[in-house]
Amino acid sequence: MDYLWSPWRFRYISGPKTERECVFCQIAASSDDERNLVVHRAKHNFVVLNRFPYSTGHLMIVPYHHVAALADNTEENSAEMMHLMRRAEFLLGKVYHPEGLNMGINLGASAGAGVVGHLHMHVVPRWPGDANFMTTVAETRVLPEDLETTYTKLRTECAHW
Repeated sequence: MDYLWSPWRFRYISGPKTERECVFCQIAASSDDERNLVVHRAKHNFVVLNRFPYSTGHLMIVPYHHVAALADNTEENSAEMMHLMRRAEFLLGKVYHPEGLNMGINLGASAGAGVVGHLHMHVVPRWPGDANFMTTVAETRVLPEDLETTYTKLRTECAHW
């Protein structure tokens, strides 16, 4: 019998369902980008690796300002978010060569938002076969690269932004 381990997922599935303070606000206020997996900081938003990714390279673009909906975001923040989405598309293409990308926003718990109340956009690289029985049946994702390696690759490339 084979075993697949993803111990980092346990913190997510066993952790509290509500947070005392917004995780994105904590990251925005911190200067420890490596610990928080922040690959780039812009004027109004930051780009961070998803700690519980759907696939290798799963990025999020997050405004520093705590705002719940795109409609509540300023034009300036929204424009920069879209600019960073375009940069993330280029970055992931250069580093990982995905055959597709999922890009979008989940507003509210019913829409699948893992962090409810703080707007953020997802950029998820996709390859044929990356959605397999493990996610569907075992609620487990199997990633070919650890977060620290992904962080180093993307942070290095973001230094050129």
